[in-house]
Amino acid sequence: MKEQKYILKKVESFEPKHIFECGQCFRWNIEEDNSYTGIFGNNVLNVKKEEKDIIFKGICDGNIDDICKKYFDLETDYEKIKNQLASIDEYLENSINYGKGIRILKQDLWETIISFEISANNNIPRIKGIIDRICKKYGNEIKWNEKIYYTFPSIQQLSKASIEELRQLGLGFRDKRIYDTTQIFLKQEMTLQELEEEKNTEKAKEKLLKLPGVGPKVADCILLFSLKKYEVFPIDVWVRRVMNELYIHQEDEEKVSKKQLQKLAKDKYSNLAGLAQQYLFYWKREA
Repeated sequence: MKEQKYILKKVESFEPKHIFECGQCFRWNIEEDNSYTGIFGNNVLNVKKEEKDIIFKGICDGNIDDICKKYFDLETDYEKIKNQLASIDEYLENSINYGKGIRILKQDLWETIISFEISANNNIPRIKGIIDRICKKYGNEIKWNEKIYYTFPSIQQLSKASIEELRQLGLGFRDKRIYDTTQIFLKQEMTLQELEEEKNTEKAKEKLLKLPGVGPKVADCILLFSLKKYEVFPIDVWVRRVMNELYIHQEDEEKVSKKQLQKLAKDKYSNLAGLAQQYLFYWKREA
């Protein structure tokens, strides 16, 4: 594969740091020049912002323009979305101003399922380390710029891993969950295609909740970060904290139920709840 380059001119809603550090992805890393290099599918890309231009450079399994447009959701009007959300209240307006360059990536469904199963009760550096080790052991090599990168393993590649081998990669209690999930898809007891084709968000969520280690938060992350179901509202400790501080004011935030938070998000943010969640999450965690 030959190196390709794509330049996005004078873009408003694209900030690499906001996109790659808002908790939605685990295979992008910052470089010394503040650009980010990541692996997705059979692609290795470096993304750099220079003034208002975004420069994509790397090796791609196809045309770099098309791949970037799809993966970075470049045809969605984020300025329109931000204006709509910012009009809801000053809190959301403040969070959008802080993370104004966030875009929801269109990530591979298989990788997203496994990555967010690994994310349960885990921290980002550890999640990234585990995924990196899985890719090195079971993925394919890609060479670019005198460095070796590894693709995320396919269902068939990951099915070669035993529970014990997964445990040795540092998965801990998640080893059996990852093994069992891989077997479910290998035997086609559930398929990626049926999940991708399911138009009804609640039905798609019901299917995801049948997978080992997938609870409501992980299911919502998969729906938002791969299947573009913008109405879902993943709830973790940061989201509960910020929603309680801004709207509920319960002395003990742990007493705030997820059901209460989901209703509040649906009432306030409607079909853009997932995007609101990303701005609020990034604002609360970073600021």
